[in-house]
Amino acid sequence: MSLGACGFDSRPQHHLNKSIYNLGRPGVFAFGTLLAVRNCGLGNLNNMKQNIVKMVWLAVLLLGSMAVINAQNRSVLAKAERVSGDQFSYSARTRNGARVYSVSRPSPSALNAIDRGLTDLFAVARRNGYRRHLNYSDYTVYIARDDAGGDTPGIAVGAAQYRGSVYDRGGYIYAAGMVIDFPSSSFIVAEPKGNFDSISNIVRYEGEHIVLFYNDRQRFEETKDHSRGGGHPILQ
Repeated sequence: MSLGACGFDSRPQHHLNKSIYNLGRPGVFAFGTLLAVRNCGLGNLNNMKQNIVKMVWLAVLLLGSMAVINAQNRSVLAKAERVSGDQFSYSARTRNGARVYSVSRPSPSALNAIDRGLTDLFAVARRNGYRRHLNYSDYTVYIARDDAGGDTPGIAVGAAQYRGSVYDRGGYIYAAGMVIDFPSSSFIVAEPKGNFDSISNIVRYEGEHIVLFYNDRQRFEETKDHSRGGGHPILQ
């Protein structure tokens, strides 16, 4: 370990968290600073001031980045609610770290099913030579209300390019799942009614589009729209 002047570790990363924490407690931070000044001598005061300023600016940048991320998350959440017509009042994380928002409190079985779907996705992606974007924490899953009411859950959305196809239900279709945002790797799945294998499959299938988006743009473009034929699984 490299020690700075006066025998303490001067590397900023070893003081950042404590310094940020103590910014809200002026007495503690000031005491620590003055004690260091007294022990080290006034010759180091300017250097210490510069280090403090750097740490404060770094804290500001970190907080700014967090604000941007939160704004992006809110934007995607608003889009998911607009597309599905639902309100996602509950949030959770799966055991492996995927983010989940849902219309009702997600059960442990549902969260485990999401992890299984992502595990299957990552395995088949690696078999196809894809390596990017294969972390559970990369993905956000929105569990929407089941509109189909049958054995296979589905979300009612406008038919759009599927109008007139076998999927058309009179201006709308039932989508088992759909990607709503590629940068945040977010997609919607319909809430399962006890058939948790279905949610695992849907997670894997929607995830295929995201894996291709990050690893193989040509194949992504060829398979992103099922209205022209084709379906899942894409990756074998």
